[in-house]
Amino acid sequence: MDVSPGLDERLDAIARQPFRAKFHLRGRDLATARLKGPATLRWHAYDLIAKRLAPAAPYKDGKQTPYRGHPVFVAQHATATCCRSCLLRWHGIPKGRELTRAEHVYVVNVICRWIARETAEGEFSGQDPCRADPGHEIS
Repeated sequence: MDVSPGLDERLDAIARQPFRAKFHLRGRDLATARLKGPATLRWHAYDLIAKRLAPAAPYKDGKQTPYRGHPVFVAQHATATCCRSCLLRWHGIPKGRELTRAEHVYVVNVICRWIARETAEGEFSGQDPCRADPGHEIS
């Protein structure tokens, strides 16, 4: 994965905050991350961010991201990409307007880098079952 300069340092700084430090991939979320693999999780992250965070005024902003149920949701809380207020505070991305394509890609990169760091050796393992199923929906 191409890691932009400073991304790991930013993730380390965010992880020093007590609330953010509590989040780790465990149990089903960790198993899902390892099973689905990086390509599928990147696609899921891109899609979830497009629906839940990218609009200028996201539905239920501040309460739209569950705490578990998908590795991307856990990663969003761990990386302060869970709502527009956190995006402003931690990443300098303003509220009140739609995310640009570059901002959208940045948020996905932050999420995917955190997931990679949480999985064994900083890399995903396992096969990607969704590639074989074009009709697969995000769970």
